[in-house]
Amino acid sequence: MTGKPIGIFDSGYGGLTVLKDIRLALPQYDFIYLGDNARAPYGPLSYETVYQYTLQCVKWFFAQGCPLVILACNTASAKALRSIQQNNLPLEYPDKRVLGVIRPTSEVINDFTSSKHIGIMATAGTVQSDSYRIEIKKFFPEIKVTQEACPEWVELVEGGKYRSAEADMPVKLHIENLLKQDKEIDSVLLACTHYPLLADKINEFMPQGISVITQGEIVASSLRTYLESHPETEINCSKNGVINFYTTGDAAHFNKQASVFYGASVKATKIKL
Repeated sequence: MTGKPIGIFDSGYGGLTVLKDIRLALPQYDFIYLGDNARAPYGPLSYETVYQYTLQCVKWFFAQGCPLVILACNTASAKALRSIQQNNLPLEYPDKRVLGVIRPTSEVINDFTSSKHIGIMATAGTVQSDSYRIEIKKFFPEIKVTQEACPEWVELVEGGKYRSAEADMPVKLHIENLLKQDKEIDSVLLACTHYPLLADKINEFMPQGISVITQGEIVASSLRTYLESHPETEINCSKNGVINFYTTGDAAHFNKQASVFYGASVKATKIKL
């Protein structure tokens, strides 16, 4: 594509839930979405592997002309973002920027809690990284963060079972496990971009009075603010309202699955990295 689109990256489909809200907030900009479906899921992979895969995809975005890439993937944000920002960009791409989803969420998490007790539900990789606890502590050291890994949830979503009775037990179990750890939790963050599709099921089993937070609108608002405060980056982003989708997996399968996450039909092109 021509122009200089903003890149949106995810290991699979989950980032489309973020892209949907970003597109609503910033419809004038051009976007490229890439799902590394051939190598998904990233959750169980080592830090080094996630870093290498994410860096490879980021370099692909840069080759397409993207001045800015959003890692709309909690695992990539947790395991790869800092290394890319500190090691690769200054030496290889000093005029490019890569942002994640953990920091913008952490910056506003205090707005969602009265008790100052937050629950995090995420993949095992994100929980093991402890990225949310570390990042939230920087902004709000008084907030207590309790985490629960929910690895089966991604499979439920990608298997199209997120509304079925098959999802009841895994959803109920992980909510109970989280709340057993801290009875004062009043807000729960869904720190995986797949999980918004399970939101109805999660709310069904979440006790009354506990709010469930998704990331799409938070990341979209943060991106708008970033572009407003960084005109040197914003001026390099093209604005034709064009969006293109790419996958490293099977394009036909991507199109079918992606429409569920994005809420509209998509037509992706398969690429080889």
